[in-house]
Amino acid sequence: MAVTDPPRPRLQVPLLDLKPQYQALRAEILAVLEKVCASQAFILGPAVRELERRIAEYSRCRHGVGVSSGTDALLVALMALDIGPGDEVITSPYTFFATAGTIARAGARPVFCDIEPGTYNLAPGAVGSFLEQQCESRGGELIHRRTGGRVKALMPVHLYGQVADMTALMALAGRYGLRVIEDAAQAIGADDAEGRRACSFGDIGCLSFFPTKNLGAFGDAGLCVTNDAGLAERIEVLRVHGAKPKYYHASIGGNFRLDELQAAVLNVKLPHLDAWSAARRRNAACYDRGLAAAGLGEAVRTPHADPRARHIYNQYVLRVRDRDRLRQHLADAGVGTEIYYPVPLHLQQCFAYLGHRAGEFPEAERAARETLALPIYPELGERELTYVVDSIAGFYR
Repeated sequence: MAVTDPPRPRLQVPLLDLKPQYQALRAEILAVLEKVCASQAFILGPAVRELERRIAEYSRCRHGVGVSSGTDALLVALMALDIGPGDEVITSPYTFFATAGTIARAGARPVFCDIEPGTYNLAPGAVGSFLEQQCESRGGELIHRRTGGRVKALMPVHLYGQVADMTALMALAGRYGLRVIEDAAQAIGADDAEGRRACSFGDIGCLSFFPTKNLGAFGDAGLCVTNDAGLAERIEVLRVHGAKPKYYHASIGGNFRLDELQAAVLNVKLPHLDAWSAARRRNAACYDRGLAAAGLGEAVRTPHADPRARHIYNQYVLRVRDRDRLRQHLADAGVGTEIYYPVPLHLQQCFAYLGHRAGEFPEAERAARETLALPIYPELGERELTYVVDSIAGFYR
């Protein structure tokens, strides 16, 4: 008997395809790269300065400082605020590793609080309960009773492209004297219901230009924005090994410079960012309508998004029943997906020293079990979106 190959999927819908975006901008990008190469000015040149100004303005902040990655943006922000050994920073257990990883790298201790089940962002209620029930003021410092650490800062994450509840979080920060670092790696251009932009609330906002982001470089790149001129200057010094002037070091920094070639690429892409984010919102609305029409009930829950706000959909994340089998079904149908994130940070092996146990942050753990990201990139057409919806509906039917 002849062995036949399994039928090929009708369509291939990858999780992300960056090639169409590049092809549309190829000539312009190659021209600016040639300009940088001709100048041989590769380190902190005019393209970096231009990008810093434009991203600060776009983020509705006064100052921008280009750095080598979104991870280094978080790290240098902590350094600029003098957060280190003996200090603690409150953040989410449900986010990319760099959020808590940079806190630990700075020598501080991550303190996790649970998330909101709808937005997956840090829950103000959980933060407030921690501050009220587990902390006390001693000698002008806020002390975590269990560890004896100084609680110095709050690091909310604007996850998947949606602004966290910064009104409530900033009120808590003000009441308890906490500095605020916004992890906006997935949220450039996102607004809350009052039209306030991610990165414009706290002391420092941190952005990533990793290639998969709405505004992506050709490698690693990041940027810090702030309204504080003193903090901006401190970040500028720290990104060049703490030198000011050159070869004179009053503090220890790092090599956190944004590459000139990456800045040149990002300057070409930035004027298109709003259109790309609008296309992501259009695709999200198409998914919302299609999945609602499919009548899948509680098996599939589409992302919560405040209609008054501007969600930029760096990811479109469903909460689904039987997640892992659905993911395999979609893979067999040619649909790319991803799980962001399968293991909450408090259960990662490298954070075992914090002493957390399973069940401690139930919403983060439930999200890790139930969520699945679908393709959402701007160039997707209605045919591909409908195919993804039909493939999901076919699984549950």
